[in-house]
Amino acid sequence: MTGFIQEADFAVAAPKAGKAPLSFGGACWSLFEGARNPYVVLIIIYIFMPYVAGTVVGDAVRGQELISRFSQYSGWAVMVTAPFLGASIDKLGRRKIWLALIVVLMVPMIAALWWTRADQTGLSVMATLTLVAAINVLFSWSEVVHNSLLVRAAGLAAAHKASGLALALGNLFSVIALGFTAWAFALPGLAQTAGWPLIPKAPLFGLSRALHEPERVVALMAAGLFAVGALPLFFFTPDAPRTGTPVLRALKSGASDLRAMVRTVGRYRNAAIFLAARMFYVDGMTAILIYAGVYAVGVMRWRALEMLAFGITLSVLAVLGGFVGRWLDDALGPKRAVQIEIGMSLLGIVAFLGMSPDQILYLWHFDPATHADLWQGPFFRTLPEWIFLLIGFSNAVFITAHYASSRTLLTRLTPPAQTGAFFGVYALSGTATSWLGPLLVNQGTKFFKTQQGGFATITLLLAIGFAGLLFVRGGNRADSSPDQPAGGAA
Repeated sequence: MTGFIQEADFAVAAPKAGKAPLSFGGACWSLFEGARNPYVVLIIIYIFMPYVAGTVVGDAVRGQELISRFSQYSGWAVMVTAPFLGASIDKLGRRKIWLALIVVLMVPMIAALWWTRADQTGLSVMATLTLVAAINVLFSWSEVVHNSLLVRAAGLAAAHKASGLALALGNLFSVIALGFTAWAFALPGLAQTAGWPLIPKAPLFGLSRALHEPERVVALMAAGLFAVGALPLFFFTPDAPRTGTPVLRALKSGASDLRAMVRTVGRYRNAAIFLAARMFYVDGMTAILIYAGVYAVGVMRWRALEMLAFGITLSVLAVLGGFVGRWLDDALGPKRAVQIEIGMSLLGIVAFLGMSPDQILYLWHFDPATHADLWQGPFFRTLPEWIFLLIGFSNAVFITAHYASSRTLLTRLTPPAQTGAFFGVYALSGTATSWLGPLLVNQGTKFFKTQQGGFATITLLLAIGFAGLLFVRGGNRADSSPDQPAGGAA
């Protein structure tokens, strides 16, 4: 799933038709994404799923294996359905009715995760993972339908403003949600010993740490944010006109269009190689983000408080990724930028594998009993924890940067007249193999019976993607002409 870093609608990458202010309907479109993204940050990455793996399952290795297995199932469902939905969306006509149906299904399903108790007297592990897999499929469908409204919401000239605002709001809402969770539920009773003012003496609303309610309440928070933040779109964002085309006919026609898009892209060798390579490395990047939280809970033995601090820090600093991507694009060209970003992410995984509470980068044995704490705060007291945090910071920056650089690279390899087809397949390449990362992590965890063994398999995806880019000609800083179709000029 690539939902938490939004793929650009093809119109955003197309040449702009001038400048225009962002309309209120466009801002409401952006707000929808901002309200939706905390689900990924709170539930998938940092709080809820690490809680499921480490506490509900009770064995982080087994938890990582189960979570990756169900992620694989949802990836298969997205692969089969999302591309056809995207290719058919223009023929379906009005979009908001479909988006409303998805939201109506997602919100109560997210809220129901509150009943995932540690003693399994509520939802069982299998019921929880099945529910999350279903939500993830709906999340991907919501991306497709929501993206299709971008130009109608903001107009072609302001589409890039709406897209940028959506990403900013997603980060902002996620950081606020993580910060509030830390202040209201995780820090009370702990931060007082460090002399921190303005922290409640006990978790708000009477939530019990013994029952792991601070970890579970993020489900209610994510559901509530999404429900409230989605409403303005339905009231104020323009919808597409009715087409009168039956749903089955629209899907059939969309399948034909999808095949035509793939054939068009296949005529351009360098763009086709790039898109094939991207299928692998984007899946690897996504896997790093999805499993980093589960990995940190199991390997570093972090609690909910450390995970909240980890999430806040990375969410804030990841904003630098957009600037890093732009700087690398300007200095070296987008192809070299993407290669550097993949290489740094690969280095980050290798570094993660050499970390534990008593080991630093494979070679340095660290005995916490013989080393004084770096500070007296309630979290991240030891040197291994700080180095793990710095590795996560590097990953967040370069993974964020690669999304921007990859879009820029595709524009360097494609003719302007074929922008729609290429970005249609670009979106397809982000979902067609979304099951591959979970599959490798699942099999690696089962085979090696360690979290490190599962996480190490991600290096294969990044290495294949990096190698694929070596066969792409073009995309350098000085390039000014797009790829030409095989057999002659366009």
